[in-house]
Amino acid sequence: MEEIEMILELTEESMDKAVAHTKSELAKIRAGKANPSILEGVMVEYYGAMTPLNQLASVNTPDARSFLIKPFEKSILADVEKAIINSNLGLNPQNDGENIRINLPPLTEDRRIQLVKQAKSDCEQGKISIRTVRKDMNDELKKLQKDGAPEDLVKDAEGEVQKITDKHSEKLDEIFKVKEEEIMTI
Repeated sequence: MEEIEMILELTEESMDKAVAHTKSELAKIRAGKANPSILEGVMVEYYGAMTPLNQLASVNTPDARSFLIKPFEKSILADVEKAIINSNLGLNPQNDGENIRINLPPLTEDRRIQLVKQAKSDCEQGKISIRTVRKDMNDELKKLQKDGAPEDLVKDAEGEVQKITDKHSEKLDEIFKVKEEEIMTI
Protein backbone atom coordinates (compact mmCIF):
# COMPACT_ATOMS: atom_id res chain seq x y z
CA MET A 1 0.00 0.00 0.00
CA GLU A 2 1.12 3.50 -0.81
CA GLU A 3 0.41 4.90 2.67
CA ILE A 4 2.59 2.23 4.29
CA GLU A 5 5.49 3.04 1.92
CA MET A 6 5.16 6.73 2.82
CA ILE A 7 5.19 5.91 6.53
CA LEU A 8 8.34 3.79 6.10
CA GLU A 9 10.08 6.57 4.14
CA LEU A 10 9.09 9.12 6.77
CA THR A 11 10.41 6.81 9.50
CA GLU A 12 13.79 6.55 7.76
CA GLU A 13 13.98 10.32 7.19
CA SER A 14 13.01 11.22 10.76
CA MET A 15 15.48 8.77 12.27
CA ASP A 16 18.24 10.02 9.96
CA LYS A 17 17.55 13.53 11.27
CA ALA A 18 17.79 12.29 14.88
CA VAL A 19 21.17 10.68 14.13
CA ALA A 20 22.41 13.84 12.35
CA HIS A 21 21.33 16.01 15.28
CA THR A 22 23.13 13.74 17.73
CA LYS A 23 26.29 13.89 15.58
CA SER A 24 26.16 17.69 15.61
CA GLU A 25 25.75 17.72 19.40
CA LEU A 26 28.70 15.36 19.83
CA ALA A 27 30.85 17.52 17.56
CA LYS A 28 30.52 20.32 20.12
CA ILE A 29 32.15 18.19 22.82
CA ARG A 30 35.82 19.03 23.10
CA ALA A 31 37.96 15.94 22.74
CA GLY A 32 41.38 17.46 23.29
CA LYS A 33 41.76 18.60 19.67
CA ALA A 34 40.80 22.04 18.43
CA ASN A 35 37.66 21.74 16.32
CA PRO A 36 35.79 24.89 15.15
CA SER A 37 32.44 23.19 15.88
CA ILE A 38 33.25 23.56 19.60
CA LEU A 39 32.59 27.30 19.19
CA GLU A 40 29.37 26.89 17.16
CA GLY A 41 27.09 27.68 20.08
CA VAL A 42 28.90 30.91 21.03
CA MET A 43 26.61 33.91 20.54
CA VAL A 44 28.03 37.45 20.44
CA GLU A 45 26.03 40.61 21.11
CA TYR A 46 26.35 42.59 17.89
CA TYR A 47 24.43 45.86 17.57
CA GLY A 48 21.90 44.66 20.13
CA ALA A 49 21.25 41.27 18.51
CA MET A 50 22.70 37.90 19.54
CA THR A 51 24.68 36.66 16.53
CA PRO A 52 26.59 33.38 16.06
CA LEU A 53 30.36 33.80 16.31
CA ASN A 54 30.95 32.20 12.89
CA GLN A 55 28.96 35.04 11.25
CA LEU A 56 31.18 37.71 12.82
CA ALA A 57 34.64 36.15 12.60
CA SER A 58 36.69 33.47 10.93
CA VAL A 59 37.62 30.61 13.24
CA ASN A 60 40.81 28.73 12.34
CA THR A 61 42.81 25.99 14.00
CA PRO A 62 46.51 26.68 13.31
CA ASP A 63 47.43 23.52 15.22
CA ALA A 64 45.71 20.70 17.14
CA ARG A 65 45.64 22.63 20.43
CA SER A 66 44.65 26.19 19.52
CA PHE A 67 42.12 28.45 17.82
CA LEU A 68 42.75 31.71 16.00
CA ILE A 69 39.68 33.90 15.76
CA LYS A 70 39.79 36.89 13.40
CA PRO A 71 36.76 39.18 13.78
CA PHE A 72 35.64 40.84 10.54
CA GLU A 73 35.47 44.15 12.47
CA LYS A 74 38.08 45.13 15.07
CA SER A 75 35.43 47.00 17.05
CA ILE A 76 33.79 43.74 18.19
CA LEU A 77 36.99 42.11 19.47
CA ALA A 78 36.11 42.71 23.14
CA ASP A 79 32.51 41.49 22.60
CA VAL A 80 33.76 38.26 21.00
CA GLU A 81 36.21 37.71 23.87
CA LYS A 82 33.45 38.31 26.44
CA ALA A 83 31.09 35.90 24.64
CA ILE A 84 33.70 33.12 24.65
CA ILE A 85 34.39 33.63 28.36
CA ASN A 86 30.65 33.57 29.14
CA SER A 87 30.00 30.47 27.00
CA ASN A 88 30.88 28.00 29.80
CA LEU A 89 33.24 26.11 27.50
CA GLY A 90 36.12 26.50 29.95
CA LEU A 91 38.19 28.39 27.37
CA ASN A 92 40.54 31.26 28.14
CA PRO A 93 40.73 33.66 25.17
CA GLN A 94 43.74 35.95 24.74
CA ASN A 95 43.17 39.21 22.88
CA ASP A 96 46.23 40.59 21.03
CA GLY A 97 44.48 43.69 19.68
CA GLU A 98 43.66 42.18 16.26
CA ASN A 99 42.88 38.50 16.87
CA ILE A 100 41.83 36.23 19.67
CA ARG A 101 43.91 33.18 20.42
CA ILE A 102 42.68 30.29 22.50
CA ASN A 103 45.02 27.56 23.67
CA LEU A 104 43.29 24.35 24.68
CA PRO A 105 44.69 22.93 27.90
CA PRO A 106 45.15 19.17 27.97
CA LEU A 107 42.12 17.41 29.45
CA THR A 108 42.40 15.87 32.90
CA GLU A 109 41.23 12.29 33.46
CA ASP A 110 38.20 13.55 35.45
CA ARG A 111 37.25 15.97 32.67
CA ARG A 112 37.55 13.19 30.08
CA ILE A 113 35.21 10.99 32.14
CA GLN A 114 32.74 13.91 32.41
CA LEU A 115 32.86 14.43 28.64
CA VAL A 116 32.24 10.71 27.99
CA LYS A 117 29.19 10.90 30.28
CA GLN A 118 27.96 13.95 28.36
CA ALA A 119 28.47 12.14 25.05
CA LYS A 120 26.61 9.10 26.37
CA SER A 121 23.75 11.35 27.49
CA ASP A 122 23.59 13.02 24.05
CA CYS A 123 23.49 9.58 22.38
CA GLU A 124 20.75 8.46 24.75
CA GLN A 125 18.72 11.57 23.78
CA GLY A 126 19.17 10.54 20.15
CA LYS A 127 17.90 7.04 20.93
CA ILE A 128 14.89 8.52 22.73
CA SER A 129 14.13 10.56 19.59
CA ILE A 130 14.40 7.41 17.47
CA ARG A 131 12.06 5.48 19.78
CA THR A 132 9.58 8.37 19.69
CA VAL A 133 9.58 8.24 15.88
CA ARG A 134 9.01 4.45 16.06
CA LYS A 135 6.05 4.93 18.40
CA ASP A 136 4.51 7.64 16.22
CA MET A 137 4.89 5.58 13.05
CA ASN A 138 3.44 2.45 14.68
CA ASP A 139 0.47 4.57 15.79
CA GLU A 140 0.02 5.71 12.17
CA LEU A 141 0.11 2.08 11.01
CA LYS A 142 -2.52 1.12 13.59
CA LYS A 143 -4.74 3.94 12.29
CA LEU A 144 -4.37 2.55 8.78
CA GLN A 145 -5.39 -0.88 10.02
CA LYS A 146 -8.51 0.59 11.65
CA ASP A 147 -9.28 2.32 8.36
CA GLY A 148 -9.27 -1.02 6.58
CA ALA A 149 -5.64 -1.81 5.68
CA PRO A 150 -4.87 -5.55 5.70
CA GLU A 151 -3.57 -6.74 9.08
CA ASP A 152 -0.68 -8.75 7.61
CA LEU A 153 0.61 -5.71 5.67
CA VAL A 154 0.48 -3.57 8.81
CA LYS A 155 2.33 -6.26 10.83
CA ASP A 156 5.02 -6.48 8.14
CA ALA A 157 5.35 -2.69 8.13
CA GLU A 158 5.69 -2.65 11.94
CA GLY A 159 8.48 -5.18 11.60
CA GLU A 160 10.14 -2.96 9.00
CA VAL A 161 9.84 0.07 11.33
CA GLN A 162 11.56 -2.00 14.04
CA LYS A 163 14.39 -2.93 11.65
CA ILE A 164 14.88 0.75 10.77
CA THR A 165 14.87 1.60 14.49
CA ASP A 166 17.49 -1.06 15.26
CA LYS A 167 19.70 0.11 12.38
CA HIS A 168 19.65 3.73 13.61
CA SER A 169 20.23 2.74 17.24
CA GLU A 170 23.28 0.75 16.15
CA LYS A 171 24.53 3.80 14.21
CA LEU A 172 24.31 5.86 17.40
CA ASP A 173 26.19 3.17 19.34
CA GLU A 174 28.99 3.23 16.75
CA ILE A 175 29.11 7.04 16.79
CA PHE A 176 29.36 6.96 20.60
CA LYS A 177 32.20 4.41 20.53
CA VAL A 178 34.19 6.60 18.14
CA LYS A 179 33.56 9.73 20.25
CA GLU A 180 34.45 7.91 23.48
CA GLU A 181 37.72 6.71 21.97
CA GLU A 182 38.44 10.23 20.70
CA ILE A 183 37.83 11.74 24.16
CA MET A 184 39.83 9.14 26.08
CA THR A 185 42.85 9.23 23.72
CA ILE A 186 45.55 11.39 25.24
